[in-house]
Amino acid sequence: MKKRHVQVTLLAISLATAPALLAQETVGSPSPAASEAPPPAASVPPETAPPAAAAGLVRPVPPLLPTAMASPPAAPHPAPAPSSGHVSTKFDATFYGFIELDSIYDSTQSFTDVAGGSSIQRPGTYGNSNGRTTFGVRNSRLGFKLTGPETENLKTSGIFEMDFLGNQPQSSPVVVAPQSGGGSTGIKAVSTGAPTVSEASYFTSPTFRIRHAALKLATPIVDILAGQYWSLFGWQSMFHPNTVEIQGVPGEIYARTPQVRLSHVFDTGPAAVEVAVAAGRPAQRDSKTPDGMGGLRFMLNDWKALHTGGATGTAVDPLSVGVSGIVRRFRVPEFTDTPVSSLTLNGWGVSVDALLPVIPAKSSKDGNALTLTGSFIYGRGIADLYTGFNGGAFTPTLPSGNPFTAQDVDNGLVVYDANAVLHAIYWRSFIVGAQYYLPLPARVWVSGNYSHMNSNNINTLSGNSSSATTKIFDKEDWADGNLLYAANDAVRFGLEYAWFRQTYLDGVKASDKRLQFSAFYVF
Repeated sequence: MKKRHVQVTLLAISLATAPALLAQETVGSPSPAASEAPPPAASVPPETAPPAAAAGLVRPVPPLLPTAMASPPAAPHPAPAPSSGHVSTKFDATFYGFIELDSIYDSTQSFTDVAGGSSIQRPGTYGNSNGRTTFGVRNSRLGFKLTGPETENLKTSGIFEMDFLGNQPQSSPVVVAPQSGGGSTGIKAVSTGAPTVSEASYFTSPTFRIRHAALKLATPIVDILAGQYWSLFGWQSMFHPNTVEIQGVPGEIYARTPQVRLSHVFDTGPAAVEVAVAAGRPAQRDSKTPDGMGGLRFMLNDWKALHTGGATGTAVDPLSVGVSGIVRRFRVPEFTDTPVSSLTLNGWGVSVDALLPVIPAKSSKDGNALTLTGSFIYGRGIADLYTGFNGGAFTPTLPSGNPFTAQDVDNGLVVYDANAVLHAIYWRSFIVGAQYYLPLPARVWVSGNYSHMNSNNINTLSGNSSSATTKIFDKEDWADGNLLYAANDAVRFGLEYAWFRQTYLDGVKASDKRLQFSAFYVF
């Protein structure tokens, strides 16, 4: 019995001491592959680290096997000899984005959380004389920036970015109302302007959507971008204004599109010039012709502007002036009940943009910096490059009195007049803004913006019908003021007051006033 008791005791001691011995071996003898491992992540600050981790007490649990039975670590693969053709197989991903809460009060019932270029309810209507309050998180965003295999003359990268502003079914439910004359034949459909999904579903269960999904190949000769990304027209997003409001705002070119882009930066040190051309998604796929875009951007690298695009994209970039253009093709069925041929028409646009540091900055953490932004746009058939905008334009009914159901292009781009002549709708717009960052350590900045849009031919396309003059507007003005505060590098708050006004073809002006408070967690 004593012998068996001694054996049991020795076995218990052996089992109790084996993990400690293995832990010493594991911790004290790094794996031969350790030198090939990527550098460790940034350490957790002492005030936020768990006590055990801060004291170095947390270690991997060793295998419950005697040392003699443990499998030896696999020998590392020999590193390839350095050469100009060596391809790295390592992929790095940077996860980024922000959480956003928007609380909005509007003086009319015209907009959702994204106002864009939506029509304002006319004076005298219920929707114009009553306001609404909106809470939502739909503009929250997340994304990945990827870097992949590369050689000496080729670098690869990608971006995949999403948000929750997707297109839920929002076609307006229909109610019936008597036309003049009444009777069963005098009933027409009337849009209520409300989404078909419930308010609870629309704001608390929003639709996930793709913003950007693109790859980039960088070479010494040319850079190639393929996928969905900012439109080259307007050199986005370099010149976007600083505003708490969800973009795009009235008068701002704000568009992402699938495209193939070629570009190159000629950098001399103090100055640089970027040249780019792109073929993008056609405004009308039945035109069979992709949109063509081109741009030239001039930069002064030593004159830096501290600026914020939207409410979260704070950066320091050189003084920049850009010119860009777009050409597109439309092919629309003839204006009859039974079309057999089509009419073609060209659309085009020109954008001139500037980012000007009046009081320059050296880094994104500087204060006492003043930056101006501005964009001027003119073109025809380009309404879709603004957000939710068409000026209220629609195609008139056919001479037979029937609706023109064969139109296969988005409203607001091209339209037939009463004489069956096809026109592209012209729009001219400009948007200017200023943003001033108070001296440190305030971490506070203020900004203001103003935009104006007008069309010089949308009024001639309406046929002067009463329905057209009360639904179509040819002028829009917008202005806002913003106060933003960054509590630290992750948390910021913004307050905005905005004013919208649209002038309908009959001369009536409709306006909305918006007050918005937003909170952001940027990561």
